[in-house]
Order: sequence, then C-alpha cells, then structure tokens
Amino acid sequence: MALAAVHLSLRIPGAVSLRAPLRALQLCSRCYPGHASWSYEAMKQQYRPEIPEYFNFARDVLDRWAEVEKEGKKSKNPALWWVDGAGEEVRWSFEELGVLSRKVANVLSDACGLQQGDRVIVVLPRVPEWWLVNVACMRTGTVLIPGTQQLTAKDILHRLQKSKAKCIITDDSVAPAVDSVGAECQSLKCRLLVSEGHREGWLNFRDLLKQAPSDHQCVTSRCGDPMAIFFTSGTTGSPKMVEHSHCSYGIGLTVSGRYWLDLTSSDILWNTSDTGWAKAAWSSVFSAWIQGACVFVHKMPHFDPRIVFESLSRFPITVFCSPPTAYRMFVQHKVSSYRFRGLRHCVSAGEPINADVVQAWKAHTGLHIHEGYGQTETVLVCGNFKGMRIKPGSMGKPSPGYDVKIIDEKGNVLPPGKEGDIAIRVKPTRPPFLFTCYAADPEKTEATIRGDFYVTGDRGIMDEDGYFWFVGRADDVINSAG
Repeated sequence: MALAAVHLSLRIPGAVSLRAPLRALQLCSRCYPGHASWSYEAMKQQYRPEIPEYFNFARDVLDRWAEVEKEGKKSKNPALWWVDGAGEEVRWSFEELGVLSRKVANVLSDACGLQQGDRVIVVLPRVPEWWLVNVACMRTGTVLIPGTQQLTAKDILHRLQKSKAKCIITDDSVAPAVDSVGAECQSLKCRLLVSEGHREGWLNFRDLLKQAPSDHQCVTSRCGDPMAIFFTSGTTGSPKMVEHSHCSYGIGLTVSGRYWLDLTSSDILWNTSDTGWAKAAWSSVFSAWIQGACVFVHKMPHFDPRIVFESLSRFPITVFCSPPTAYRMFVQHKVSSYRFRGLRHCVSAGEPINADVVQAWKAHTGLHIHEGYGQTETVLVCGNFKGMRIKPGSMGKPSPGYDVKIIDEKGNVLPPGKEGDIAIRVKPTRPPFLFTCYAADPEKTEATIRGDFYVTGDRGIMDEDGYFWFVGRADDVINSAG
C-alpha cells in the first residue's frame, strides 16, 4: 500500500523536523517510481537522514502509525501477530500496542519506582509481553537490557552487578536463578514476574497491568540519550555492555527496514531470532515498525524446521529472516513439499551462507537469500539490497549509513582484493548509527578506534565491484547459536 499521500509533519517542540529521517512513514522502497530498475546508487543518493535533537521511537514512530490507522490510511495488518502453535493468537494494532505499552510504562514508573535513565534487565522468551516492555522502556526513558533464557545464575549475577540494573523482568523459568544471586546485587530494587502465578519477593506483571491506567506522558528523550544495552557474547573475556542511543537503532535501522528487508506497511515479517539478541531488536522491533509492517512471532520454544515450514505455508508471511544455520537445516528437510504462497523476500545474517544452500533454497522457493552483515555495535553495515545483483557468499555492499573500508594495521585503506580489517569511518564525523560506547569501559571503547575508523574486529576483502567478503574474526569468536 503506497503511503506517499500520507502527510505527517512529525514535529516536536524544540526539535528539527523528523520528516526526513522517518520518511519511512510516507514512502517506502516500493513506492519510488521505477522500482523495477531500483539501483544501489539510487538508494545511496536518496538516503539522506537528518538527526533531530529529540527523538523517541514510541512517540515519534509507533504513535504516528496509530494515527495513520485511525485515519484508515494503513493496511489492515496488525502491528504484532503472535501465535503459540497450539491455537492461541494475539493480534495488536498500533493503537492497541500504544494503549497496552502505556499501561506497562505506568507499571514501571509507579509500581517499580523506575525513573528515566534507570536500567531494566528483561529475560523473556517470545511472548507478547517482551514487546510491550520494549516499548514501555522507550516511553519511560528506562534503559532496556535484554537477555536470553540460556543465561545461567552466574551470567545473571554478572549482568546485574555490571549494569547496576534496578529491575529485572522475567518468568517462572528464570526467577529461581535470579533469587539465588539477587542478594548479591545491591542495586536491584524490583523483581517483576510475568506469570499467572505468584512468587515471594516478586511483583506480578499481569496483575499490575490489569490495574494500571492507560494514560502516560512519554518522556522527552534526546537522540543521544541511552536507550538500550546489549551484552555481547564473545567466547573469550567477559561480555561487554554495548550501549545504544534512541536514534542509533530508532532511526538507523530505517536502512534495514526500507532497503534490505524491503518492507512496506502491507508486509508481514517473521524474524526467528531469540529475544535475547540484538537481531531481535533489529528486525522484530525497529526495522519492521519504522515501515509500519506487521511483526509476526511464533512462540516456538525450540527451533524446529517443520514448524517453520508449516507456519510459512499457513500464514501470509511475506518477508522472512533467519540465520544461515537455520537455512542449512531447511534445505536438508523436505522443503519442496511445502508451498509458501505469500513469501516474496528472504534475508539472512550472522555468518556467511554457503552458495549451495542459497542455490537449494532458490530451487525450492524461487527466492534468493539476501545476506546482510552487522554487529551488536552497529546497524546494517553491508547488505545485498533489493534490486542488487547477488554474489552468493558475499555480504553485499556498504549500507548508505556508513563509509565502509578495508584497512591495514595502521589504519590505511587497502585496495580491492587485499585482506584487512572491516572498518567504518568515524572521523571527522562519527556516524550517529554506531553504538555510543561500551558502558563503564572507556578503554575498550577507545580501543575500537584506529586512525579515522571504527574497527569491527572482522577481517574481510572488497572486490573490484565493491562487494565485501567475510574472511574471519580478528579476535574472539561470536557465539550466535541463539
């Protein structure tokens, strides 16, 4: 559905116009004239974001899509479509998402006593409450720290002590581990349990949600204010706290939503990432909702190719995102016996994908797999964008938000064909779509800079056509099994 005719001023008192950075609310990649001949160079020329002084994704994007819904100028797809595989479904419009997230914001502010800038650890599986807490943290200005349910008591202790979080939100499966270490965390003031039952020392999320009022005044957050912290999962050394601002993901992931995922408000996106990883924020929150697309979620406690195939066949999912490991599993099963009638676009990220997997998937579905490359510290760095010629195994070309180069150990740019470190130019101007810092660790933050560049820690090569190829990690290996 073309939204080119929708007029949204998106002005905030004391801020510059948000119309330019969030033109996703008015235009999408498939609305541009001549999309059939859409080119990488055209994308680079059209991507000209402006960074306002103040920005809050909940108010400036989600609430605006709710207004579009009320005016009848958006597709009928919900904002969130959650299924559990056993017949239970949740469908929330942007308006309903707004009402419920305001109630959760009041729970955080009133019952939990949290203030703007306080940190909240959230360890939940793929349940609707995870999305509500994400949005409520934006509304209150509290800093979200997601975690996977694979965390041990030792992991939880490290995160609580390192982050000095004042609140943790989790369910019955993780609460015992929190109780076993909670006494050692002086900053922890509130424990919020997402459960039908009750537990001593914990507030019950669902009870409080029923009682909470639905009116809430969103905080005024500056673009550079901290919005979220993601603990990296390197296999050597302690995990680092990667801090992101309100604009780094909230505006920076426009590139992913519009150009890599190729989303419009008529699309339904299914991203299979675990809620504990930054990829869930990338594609299951910001990239999709920037474009007004529907986020599809299958509870799926354990990854099962059969469930994936059945869901792609049963539900009108149009865009699908999953890691290379999953695609390798898919092509080893009887994918040819299924028909994914709604599916039109597939993407993958996390590691290079083998050419034979790409070819097998294409043979079964008729669709290419568009690879992308990024880190917890970044938004999309390189990608095989819609309309580009795909070179199987390549991570594609640089995102228009970054100036990406291959550099040597002295920070010099290397020519095509030479292996070196994948780096992003940060001088004279640091891109606003990079992480702010490694929280409480200025030395590690500074160590990422070499000359005029932020060094990703990954090795790569750029070919003569400007495509980038991943070679390997320069330091520790990232554990992306989730």
